[in-house]
Amino acid sequence: MKKYSHIVLPFLFIAAGFIAIGAGKKSSQQDDSKARDIIKKAEDIIKGNTSVAEITVEVVRPTWKRTMSMKAWSKGDKYSMILVTGPAKDAGTVFLKRDKEVWNWLPSIERVIKLPPSMMTQSWMGTDFTNDDLVKEASSVNDYTHRLLGDSTIGDRKCWKIEMIPLPQAAVVWSKVYVWVDQKDYLELRLEFYDEDNKLVSIMKASDIKTLGGRILPSKMEMIPMDKKGQETVMMYNTITFDQPIDDNYFTTENMKKAR
Repeated sequence: MKKYSHIVLPFLFIAAGFIAIGAGKKSSQQDDSKARDIIKKAEDIIKGNTSVAEITVEVVRPTWKRTMSMKAWSKGDKYSMILVTGPAKDAGTVFLKRDKEVWNWLPSIERVIKLPPSMMTQSWMGTDFTNDDLVKEASSVNDYTHRLLGDSTIGDRKCWKIEMIPLPQAAVVWSKVYVWVDQKDYLELRLEFYDEDNKLVSIMKASDIKTLGGRILPSKMEMIPMDKKGQETVMMYNTITFDQPIDDNYFTTENMKKAR
């Protein structure tokens, strides 16, 4: 949280001034805590304790389109694995996250490659998502401060608008992220990503809300870069299963080669 300096008030107003300052600071802290709790609840709804999902990704460019399919496993914030199942030339490619470390299995050369932090912001398989977007190396809850900016509306859904500022030690390139969270079902319906010059770089929109895995969730995610007209990547969740037991040992570099 930012620290504010206060002007010393005349003697007659000192008591009232300290009460006002204290109330303002307490209110601000309560709002920041509420904002963090909202983000955590929204993240928990998406992830569950574990999840297994089948996903279709469409890469849209001004003159062509490309479609990929994949399967994804996750367990809490620590573990996730993504298997590309199509097209044939990419099938078998696997991404694995354990804690803050990320690996890539390339079946064409039969090698496991550990991704350095510098690669987390690079494009994931030619899409408008980054490697970090897919494996979530950074935590929306733990790697940012959170500030509640007020209410807003997306479509017919009333939302909280929340500002997230990365902590100094966090492996995050954004200077800030704005998130719109639906107040009824705690769905993240819009995210805006800003660079170090506070320029809007990309927008992610969530839509097509339906029941998936027994939960109300947006089934469609669009990542839209601001500086590339006619370009976007659309991610569609076909099926999701939540909270089925997955052992930690499933998420190993050795198992990447056997993922199905």
